[in-house]
Amino acid sequence: MAGQASILDDAEIRARWSGFAWTDANAKAAAAFIARYPAGRQMSAVIPLLDLAQRQVGAETGTQGWLPIPVMEFVARELDMPVIGVLEVATFYTMFNLAPVGKYHVQVCGTTPCMLRGSDDVLAACKARGLKKGHTTDDGVFTLTEVECLGACANAPMVQINDDNYEDLTEESMGAILDALAAGKSPKIGPQVDRQTSCPEGGPTTLKKMAERNYDYRPMWTATAGRGVMGLLNSNLVRPELVEGRLLDGVAARFDFAQHERRFGEFLR
Repeated sequence: MAGQASILDDAEIRARWSGFAWTDANAKAAAAFIARYPAGRQMSAVIPLLDLAQRQVGAETGTQGWLPIPVMEFVARELDMPVIGVLEVATFYTMFNLAPVGKYHVQVCGTTPCMLRGSDDVLAACKARGLKKGHTTDDGVFTLTEVECLGACANAPMVQINDDNYEDLTEESMGAILDALAAGKSPKIGPQVDRQTSCPEGGPTTLKKMAERNYDYRPMWTATAGRGVMGLLNSNLVRPELVEGRLLDGVAARFDFAQHERRFGEFLR
């Protein structure tokens, strides 16, 4: 967890977690992760195994999960890996929690795009409900952390709560999300405004024919990858309204669609 400075290690933690072992389902999942790597390279599976362990701890405690030191030692044994190597990974990646967290781990992005778009308002909604950065609420429901970029800048400001992103937030919509979670409800994930993913509000402003016709262009992209303009023309997949009389790749030239009529077939009609 961001802001966690040290590894917690005391008698109570060791008494609780020294007997940690995979559930049957997680044992199979761990074996599958390890099997992806050649003999002697099983340490490469340390990240997925740490994630798996954290999720199991979360399931056992009714929280988002964390990595007690005995659990990390267990992962080290599973991978025949020095414990310090596991600790190096766990302390580097902020998605691994080094201290207990609540049922919902609220990670507010405070990087520049989110800051400019209102992350302070998002934090204000959290503060109004008793959340404090770096702390878990007394009822164990929420842990609040301010983090760096979570990769959804086009939908700023945003938060990640456990595995879900909530985007295009205002103070009001963030408050509504927290209230819903506290009440045991499942708020809408993704954008909290009227748009899909990172599309413009109100729908697309360019390439409207693609949206209107709902045409699947993925076969074209796959068939012509790395083959340039002529690869596209020879693919039998080009639709002239996409090109509008101009060669792709920014080449300022024109071509005659008529000579390709046989090749285009139904796409010309």
